[in-house]
Amino acid sequence: MLFAIGAGPQVVAVDSYSYYPPEAPVTDLSSFSPNIEAITSFDPDLVVVFYDPGDLLASLQALEIPTLMMRSANSLDDVWRQIEQLGIATGHQMEAAELVSSMQQRIEEILAEVPEVSFTYYYELDQNLYSATSATFIGQVLGLLGLENIADAADEQGYGYPQLSPEYIIDVDPDLIFLADTLCCGQNLETVAERPGWSALSAVANEAVVELNDDIASRWGPRIVDLLEVAAAAVAEMAARG
Repeated sequence: MLFAIGAGPQVVAVDSYSYYPPEAPVTDLSSFSPNIEAITSFDPDLVVVFYDPGDLLASLQALEIPTLMMRSANSLDDVWRQIEQLGIATGHQMEAAELVSSMQQRIEEILAEVPEVSFTYYYELDQNLYSATSATFIGQVLGLLGLENIADAADEQGYGYPQLSPEYIIDVDPDLIFLADTLCCGQNLETVAERPGWSALSAVANEAVVELNDDIASRWGPRIVDLLEVAAAAVAEMAARG
């Protein structure tokens, strides 16, 4: 988000999981066990935090270092709000507003080209068959395409990320499969087809297994529009087959 609004030159350090875009600075700062001394060694004017293990914010505030808490987005409205907050905090309010507007326009254009469908889908987070329901951020994004999420009925705890059984997936037989474990775990149409009983799934037989970039799928920045575009193209292709 920071680079997308023109604040890239102001970024002096990032955590080890923030490696996009390529021009972002490379550090070994931990995301989940942040070290105050390591952070303050960069003499930051602002620290953007997405996770507080318990004392990070308090420690930064004790040192009178300005902080901005940016928790995981639960909706696109959260994304718009966070981009605008970053724009204000970094002096790029106009660029932030332009980014939000361009993202919203792209989404409108994508959705305008998507036919009305009633397809079901399975969204795979990893090989243990964890999925994401419509209540999650990614589920809401895919829900814009008019798809039905098979994980919704299996989320008995209401956590949003249920683990599905192979039997359940085979029984429900989704029309589409979205793989968000391609880069991390090497999953693709071929590996899915090799799973016991999965070759008979409609999505596999129709080659409607969509290999997503899981780095994009796991984040809520500007590239989420790219993911929506890929998913929309898959839906349009399925609809065209009749």
